[in-house]
Amino acid sequence: MNFFPKRNTLIQILFWGGLWVLIPMLWSGDWDHFDMFLVRSLIMFLGILAVVWVNMEVLLPRYFFSQKQGLYVALGLGMVLAIILLIEWDGAPWGEYFYRASNRGKGGGRQEMSPFRVMKILGGAMPYFTAFIGSALFEIARFAKQKEKEAADYRSEKLEAEMKFLKSQFNPHFLFNALNNVYTLTVIKSDKAPDNLLKLSGMLRYMLYDCKADTVPLGKEIEYLRHFIDLHLLKDSRGLNVRIDLDESRPDLKIAPMLLLPFVENAFKHSRIEDLENGWISISLKTSAKEVVFEVKNSLPKAGFTKDKVGGIGLENVKRQLELLYPGHHELKIGKQQDAFEVYLRIEMSAS
Repeated sequence: MNFFPKRNTLIQILFWGGLWVLIPMLWSGDWDHFDMFLVRSLIMFLGILAVVWVNMEVLLPRYFFSQKQGLYVALGLGMVLAIILLIEWDGAPWGEYFYRASNRGKGGGRQEMSPFRVMKILGGAMPYFTAFIGSALFEIARFAKQKEKEAADYRSEKLEAEMKFLKSQFNPHFLFNALNNVYTLTVIKSDKAPDNLLKLSGMLRYMLYDCKADTVPLGKEIEYLRHFIDLHLLKDSRGLNVRIDLDESRPDLKIAPMLLLPFVENAFKHSRIEDLENGWISISLKTSAKEVVFEVKNSLPKAGFTKDKVGGIGLENVKRQLELLYPGHHELKIGKQQDAFEVYLRIEMSAS
């Protein structure tokens, strides 16, 4: 066991020792018997030192913080009483100093145990009980604050890990299709090939580098969505029924990266957009200084239509992402109508 007190223990010893020794010494002004007063003060300081050291170095960590509060109280009170009795013991080497000080001017004889003597002992016990209780309260408060910080750090690390996991889930199916479509454009020597290859490169760069930040400019997120939609439109040269209305008037608004894509991805995945007569998608984004409103609607295919389940981080995952990033500062409505699937998302920008 390390008998040298820790920093917090030393501070408590000096605080309670100064409170009950130095202040009474300066306040009493009993300089005629200063030698006697000095010895009594030293004994009292050593008693306080013992109380605080045992309390903070032994009892609190071994019992109170180990969920043995009852045993802690019993041992603590026993320890304080033992130190008080030892200090007040007339047969101790220092007993004469306490005896003479308490009987000065009263005939010089030893006092028998009396109510006055008992009250004096109880009064003398106050420094040790207050040092015990006070040091315990300070240490418990410090321990609670430390645990709260550790819990906050854990939550922060857990949140960061979850966000990294959510951001890392990219749709490989879309990537393969986009590469195949761009390759087809190069084979037929289309003038659109270089432009679309740059769009795909920009999307990958955005995911690998820009998305590492907690927030990104809304303009970059919109650009990513446009590139995603453009690459999907390469599926059919006749053109797909996709209506887009993205408000780009506030490109510097900050938003969590990759937050809007899952809804657009889900629309392309389940709308059967390849059905040029019945398939359709509508995407709208409106902004103000305080909020962003994002709406995605898509057609519902007839019964029996099936789609592969590969890709996207999924609506459930994006719900979790919103709860982590904008707790209490977002509104998400997802509904299924007779012939359409609708998503409404509102985010308060003050929460970002």
